[in-house]
Amino acid sequence: MTVVAWVAGGMLGLAAILTVVRAALGPSMPNRAVAIDVLVAVLVGGLGVEAAYNRHTDTLPILVVLSLVGMVGSVSIARFATSDEPDESDPERIDGTEGSR
Repeated sequence: MTVVAWVAGGMLGLAAILTVVRAALGPSMPNRAVAIDVLVAVLVGGLGVEAAYNRHTDTLPILVVLSLVGMVGSVSIARFATSDEPDESDPERIDGTEGSR
């Protein structure tokens, strides 16, 4: 169990470092938002590994709250980051009509 916990911790640590680098270098806000969402998922995984290794359930409320915060954050960014401006590549939206699909 100890080897598995160390390997999982190392992989999660590497994932966290790469995610922070992606969040810092991301060219757009959606890229950074996805990176932060992945970082929250990595933290949830790390807390899960720690809880399994130490065989306790004290971190369960923290896992639930982090999962909910990550989901709500992703949904809010997806909701408010989309623009309602017409896309230049879609000729049906340039003139203001939506089409009859």
